[in-house]
Amino acid sequence: MWFRLPAAWAEGRGRSTAFRTPGIRAVPARRPGVLDGIVDIVDRLAGASRIGLGLAAVGRPGYINLGRATDLPADRTVEAMRARAHELLDRAYAAGIRYVDVARSYGRAEEFLAQWLHARPDAHDVVVGSKWGYTYTAGWRMDADVHEVKDHGVATFERQLGETRALLGDRVDLYQVHSVTVDSPALRDAELHRRLADLAARGTVIGLSTSGPSQAETIRAALDVRVDGRPLFRSVQATWNLLEPSAGPALAEAHEAGCLVIVKEALANGRLAVGAHAPGDAAALAAALRQPWATMVLSGAATVDQLASNLRAERVSGDPARPEDVAVPSVRYWEERSRLPWG
Repeated sequence: MWFRLPAAWAEGRGRSTAFRTPGIRAVPARRPGVLDGIVDIVDRLAGASRIGLGLAAVGRPGYINLGRATDLPADRTVEAMRARAHELLDRAYAAGIRYVDVARSYGRAEEFLAQWLHARPDAHDVVVGSKWGYTYTAGWRMDADVHEVKDHGVATFERQLGETRALLGDRVDLYQVHSVTVDSPALRDAELHRRLADLAARGTVIGLSTSGPSQAETIRAALDVRVDGRPLFRSVQATWNLLEPSAGPALAEAHEAGCLVIVKEALANGRLAVGAHAPGDAAALAAALRQPWATMVLSGAATVDQLASNLRAERVSGDPARPEDVAVPSVRYWEERSRLPWG
């Protein structure tokens, strides 16, 4: 299992950009400073799976992934979804996964993860990434008119950071602005940048996730954001998959600039996993893992069988599936995604 080191500072660490170690290390004391936060994450993930577990699909009863009617319990109570999340976390940890992705808008995902971490003191080596900027508004209903509301203002950051800390304490290693687009104030708000830089100075890596047909433009704009002459965003989480690979060149630039690069929605919300012309989950995830700039690729599994199948991606051999065989125009991809029903 290989973990890819950001290229811009690999030589300074005396390592190649892809390396392997015998196993997971104990969590070191968090060191202050932006780069030290990234170093801690990389050190702790060395030897772990390059597949991370995202809890978007199991932190709330409704989401837009295909197949949820058969994947999840018919009665999606808080207790049932908590049990499913903990089952997935147990299996993921046993399989060597050490990165877990949550967000304030993923219903109770942060809460479920916090409870699991409390019950599993042996899981001290798990790296936690969370996101702020969307507020969950569905009230644990699948038929809500609005499931989440976006706001990238300072007040929302301060409120949601407090909520995240109340649940996860100091276990959050990476805190990302959720779903940034080119028009987001997160790219321009100097006061927000200062608050984020203050958090980074205390050892939390600051990143952003992107969405929409202009991801590449958003990523490049984020790479230019500086506070006191230093880059602010040290991690990028973006949609890249065989249907929508347009962010690839910008993600390569982010990797070269020293950012962690996390791939989300590698299965296009299930569209690449099921169907007569879909390559299948392992092949689609393997295509993402083979990108030279990808640090981590997220699994959004909702069942332990899906997780086991997703993990096969690390063992796929032969000619990989290629974006040029199935890619669609970016605008079309995001329009089709916007029409996926919550269920």
